[in-house]
This record gives sequence, structure tokens and C-alpha cells, in this order.
Amino acid sequence: MIDLHLHTTASDGRCSPEELVTRAWNTGIRTMSVTDHDTMAGVKPAAAIAARLGMALIPGIEITAVHEGKDVHVLAYFLSESAPGLQQMLTSQRQQRLGRAREIARRLDRLGAPIDVNALVDAAAASGGKSLARPQIAQALIAAGHVSSVPEAFDKYLGEDSPAYVPHRGATPADVVQLVTQGGGVASLAHPGYRPKDDIIPQLVDAGLTAIEVFHSAHDGPAQAHYLSIAKRWRLVPTGGSDYHGEGTRRAEFFGVTVLPSEYLDALIALAASTAQPPTSPFETTGAA
Repeated sequence: MIDLHLHTTASDGRCSPEELVTRAWNTGIRTMSVTDHDTMAGVKPAAAIAARLGMALIPGIEITAVHEGKDVHVLAYFLSESAPGLQQMLTSQRQQRLGRAREIARRLDRLGAPIDVNALVDAAAASGGKSLARPQIAQALIAAGHVSSVPEAFDKYLGEDSPAYVPHRGATPADVVQLVTQGGGVASLAHPGYRPKDDIIPQLVDAGLTAIEVFHSAHDGPAQAHYLSIAKRWRLVPTGGSDYHGEGTRRAEFFGVTVLPSEYLDALIALAASTAQPPTSPFETTGAA
């Protein structure tokens, strides 16, 4: 099995990189990608355990962009951490996340649901690359006794239509796609059927988009068919994965279920090999799909 959309404790996942790789292996996944939000801090430790198991691990990241005040996520595969401009962008993204967390905390305080935001910020700063996102704030709300679950935290306080929501600020999707492509990576539009973003696909193709996430835990059968059609229309390589963040999180039941068909992995590897700055090897390790 192949899962190219997975998160660790380097961003908002519940599994350490080592735990995630081990859990993926035990589930039957043999090719995976760690795609944490706005950080690649989980890639090296994941690659180390993957090498011992004989699992193929593609370096990845999920970069947050902003379009008309809404998040747009771009998955980047085969991208080097030293790609020109990447670390500057990620540092800016993480700083904006810290500022956003503080503003969310101020709104929560006014709503009568205070949290210890300083502990969250300090933990992110101490990690040297961990990205602070709303799921960590949701956990703080649970710890403070204001809600009983992450879904409740989002429904009551943190969702886009909820009173403590603070929009992201950051690079445009086209800027992110261009940076990834110029850095030798493959840019894939993440979960386009989750709050559909079809209208921006043509401009992203112009910016260098070469892939699109067709197989995702938020995409049902008709959505998969729709985005396969779009992939064919724009000559984009389909990508896919469960978007697993750990047990007890939304859509955790799709781990080991929503996977990428092997023929599309072959196309993705061929695409990576054809980039201007191809990786030395398409995999951090070698292994069967």
C-alpha cells in the first residue's frame, strides 16, 4: 500500500515520526510520505526507521498558502530542505502561526475559554521546527476542560465559521507552487474536494502545478472521479493518501484504507525524475509499493 499524506508530532499529528513509520508498516503500507504542515522536521527521523524496515519513504511537506482569506494546502514531494527560498518561507509561516495562535487565545479568553497559549508557543519554539496549528489549540481546550473532543473544539471555537477562528496570512498558492517547482520538487494541490478549489487550478498549472491529490479521506467516489477527470484535463499526476493525524482524530479510520494506486506512484517518480533539479534518488530508502 502507498500513502503519501501523513502527519507526525512535528506539526499536528499524534505519532512521533518513528511511531508513524512503525504503525504504517504494521498496517501494510510499504511506500509513504511524511507531509507535516510547514516543516520537514519529521522527515529525517522517519527516514531512519523506514530504512531499517525496508520501507520506501518520499520526502514531503504540506505548505499552507492563502487565497482570498482561506487556506489552500500544497503538497510538495521530492523537495530538498535546502531548496532556494524554502526555509525563509517556512520560517515566516511558522512565525505567522505563532502570532495566529496568540490571537486565537485572546479570542478564546474573551469567550470564556482561556488556554495556556504560552505553553504551546514555548513547546513549538523548543522543538526547533515544529509547526503550531489549530489541532494543538484544540488539545489545549480539552486539557482546560472547555470541550471534550477535537471535533467539538472546532465546531464550537476553531472552525472557519466559529467565533475564535483567525484566518491565515501568507504566500499565495501560485507562489508556493512556483517555489516548489523551481526547487526541483513536485507540487500537488492537496484535498481539492475539501472546500472545493477548482477555480484556482488553471492559474496553479500556469505557476507549475504538475500533480493533484485525487485519493483522499475527504473524497468519496464521485469526488475521486471528478478529480481524476481534472487531472486528465490538465495533465496532472494523481496523488493520494489518508491525511492521517493519529488515532482519535478526524478520519483516522481511513489509515490503511485510502491509498494511492501503484500506477500513479510510477508516474509521480517519472515526473520527479524529469524536473530541472531531480533528486539523487526518488526514495530516501528502497522498498516495494
